[in-house]
Amino acid sequence: MQHSKTQDTLVGLFVASGIAALFYMALQVSNLGNYTGSASYTVTARFQNSGGLKVKSPVSVAGVRIGRVSAITLDKESHESLVEMHIDAKYDNLPDDSGASIYTAGLLGEQYISIDPGPGLSGAFLKNNSKIENVSSAIILEEMIGKFLLNKADEK
Repeated sequence: MQHSKTQDTLVGLFVASGIAALFYMALQVSNLGNYTGSASYTVTARFQNSGGLKVKSPVSVAGVRIGRVSAITLDKESHESLVEMHIDAKYDNLPDDSGASIYTAGLLGEQYISIDPGPGLSGAFLKNNSKIENVSSAIILEEMIGKFLLNKADEK
């Protein structure tokens, strides 16, 4: 009888550790497990079309993740997408004339924002509540295919 209780306890611990490992992997895959309470500053950018960009999408410079998208809202006056990003405080040396573009990771992958550092002619850097003016909206594959097909139909 004692042997059975020990074996049941070990099996229970094994199952519990398996469930914990699956939970951890799910958090890593969904990018929810990467939350850090580190200091950050907020930067905003306006895009004509934010495409499939989502909250918690990565923000990167030269392929290095420096932050995450924290909010995406619609500006009621200009009807543009207002994207708010939290940038890690250790990346406080981005020139204020930097640009932001929305790209897709792979052909059908998730979208992310890439910040292209500007020449820094003013000597100022992005800081909390800065606005990025030089932006490039997401390229929508369906729109490009539609335009291509319309151009081909017009040629005939």
